[in-house]
Amino acid sequence: MSIQDKQIEALVERRAKARLGGGPKRIEAQHAKGKLTARERLALLLDEGSFEEFDMFVQHRCTNFGMDASHPDGDGVVTGQGTIDGRLVFVYAQDFTVNGGSLSKTMSEKICKVMDTAVKVGAPVIGLNDSGGARIQEGIDALAGYGEIFERNILCSGVIPQISLIMGPCAGGAVYSPALTDFTLMVDKTSYMFLTGPAVVKSVTGEVVDQEQLGGARIHASKSGVAHFAADNEQDAIAKIKCLLSYLPQNNLGTAPLRPTSDPISRVDDALNTIIPDNPNKAYDMYAVIRSVVDDGDFFEVHKDFARNIIVGFAHVNGRSVGVVANQPGVLAGVLDINASRKGARFVRFCDAFNIPLLTLVDVPGFLCGTQQEYGAVITNGAKLLYAYGEATVPKVTVTLRKSYGGAHIVMSCKQLRGDINYAWPSANIAVMGADGAVGVLYGKEIKAEEDPEKQAAIIEQKKQEYNDLFCNPYQAAQKGYIEDVIEPRNTRFRVARAFEVLEGKRQEIPAKKHDNIPL
Repeated sequence: MSIQDKQIEALVERRAKARLGGGPKRIEAQHAKGKLTARERLALLLDEGSFEEFDMFVQHRCTNFGMDASHPDGDGVVTGQGTIDGRLVFVYAQDFTVNGGSLSKTMSEKICKVMDTAVKVGAPVIGLNDSGGARIQEGIDALAGYGEIFERNILCSGVIPQISLIMGPCAGGAVYSPALTDFTLMVDKTSYMFLTGPAVVKSVTGEVVDQEQLGGARIHASKSGVAHFAADNEQDAIAKIKCLLSYLPQNNLGTAPLRPTSDPISRVDDALNTIIPDNPNKAYDMYAVIRSVVDDGDFFEVHKDFARNIIVGFAHVNGRSVGVVANQPGVLAGVLDINASRKGARFVRFCDAFNIPLLTLVDVPGFLCGTQQEYGAVITNGAKLLYAYGEATVPKVTVTLRKSYGGAHIVMSCKQLRGDINYAWPSANIAVMGADGAVGVLYGKEIKAEEDPEKQAAIIEQKKQEYNDLFCNPYQAAQKGYIEDVIEPRNTRFRVARAFEVLEGKRQEIPAKKHDNIPL
């Protein structure tokens, strides 16, 4: 055997060993937890044969606490590039079978190289997180490594899509990288995120809580909003991410890929003409409206279980990717509160950063009142949504279906926040407040002056009718040019699709500035 043959044989053997990570026993332990290995996950995520690995032979440089006894190739993270449905992406997958996936300085260097390259070429970066946290044996070097990753997350923000999959533990400083990315997905029962674990919580606060209760997928998907998606298993998680990517562009200079559809924009839906109940306090299915308007009824919801009084997600209209924001009258009457405002603002800003037009469906009675909301800064949080819409320069089409009252009317992509084309259904009520509250303000003294209860009730009903006749329709707004047209509900898809066609070449700038100061 020649020297070259021996060298090639040694290379092949070393690659094979590196691909085994921590070895067969640790791989078995990973499988026993219902988890895939880093490489198995990448094989599911990427197109077959498309993965090209970077830095397979990188080793850690730590000599403390016996770490010099083992220097596995790859050092606990698999990095590289590949394609998803033919589109270039950059990936890193932490390998829990190697030192528990703990972050070393060299691991951070591998991750940062992938992120730097992704920015240079303008492609999404996807991180698969499965790590015990900072590698304690490396001390400040591990912390510096996290800092380097966080800085890359910040610099990448708004330039390329960043997606985090939490496939196992993610604790301490490790949670901040996913929190800085655009979308975070967690896997039920096998992943968790928290700053301090149950043992520390118990010692500091006395509270007894397990990992799932403290930072499981369902908790973060429904209560904190940290997770945008919760998956049943790792296969489901990867399928969701592939679907998400189909709505997104490669970077902030591009547009999302067109998706061919046989669904004509001229399709009408007679059911929309009767979907609004006669009783203004009765709910209806906003999802039915969304499905009627978008291509093929396909709607990919984001933050499905969090702040359910507002709906956000992606769809296609005439083949073009759009972001949908809609009040949900079936939950808290569609009122805006702290969490709904945060949820909506984050989504609107993402869409604006990546050139995804916005469709807003409005049925909002106002902001939620009470001390809990006021003490929790509903004012500031509501201002986030207002700011996001006012700042956005992508095409914005708004349809008011029913209620649009007070400050909430302004916040939901009104004309004054540079809404491009604003429509209303005939059932739209655009006013400072509803009739019940308005009559009490406008005619309170007159009502109180009438001592006869029957006459008092008659006055209230008369004034409510007068108020409803004046404001509980969209025509005052139309007369003043605050909406472009009052449309028949059955034609909503056609009018929305044509509006986005008209706005496709929209160009709008914001004043020159270093950066904005969104109310946080």
